[in-house]
Amino acid sequence: MRKFMVVLDDSRECLNAMRFAAMRASHTGGGVAVLAIIPPDEFNHWIGVGEIMRAEARERIEVHFEVFAKWMRDKQNVDPELIIREGEPLHEIIAHVSEDPDIGVLVLGAGDDSKGPGPLVTQLSKQSGSLPIPITIVPGDLSKERLEAIT
Repeated sequence: MRKFMVVLDDSRECLNAMRFAAMRASHTGGGVAVLAIIPPDEFNHWIGVGEIMRAEARERIEVHFEVFAKWMRDKQNVDPELIIREGEPLHEIIAHVSEDPDIGVLVLGAGDDSKGPGPLVTQLSKQSGSLPIPITIVPGDLSKERLEAIT
């Protein structure tokens, strides 16, 4: 089954990327893989403190994921999978795409402010020619109705 992979983070544009991925998966019989990345600099503490922080980060991610997962299950009839990786975001995204042959499309949300589309969109756009899959960039300011019409 082809999966749409979307990156879970705290950005506003993440919401539209999640919606797009779930709607496309629902309409095409695909799946959704939600990738959350814990940056390595969060754990540069003593070993015990670092382990506690890692566990807390995972718990925050799982709670955040469950909000999106419930909507995907209830409204789109899609049961997403959660993947949590630790490392530099760009490296971890590319690594996961390379490791999972079922990932067919990477879905990213683009910021809609004057700062630009966001660091992941900028970095991955530069790498797009060497990725084994296409990237779909979803504008952060698209309405839910427009997303439904597009998908």
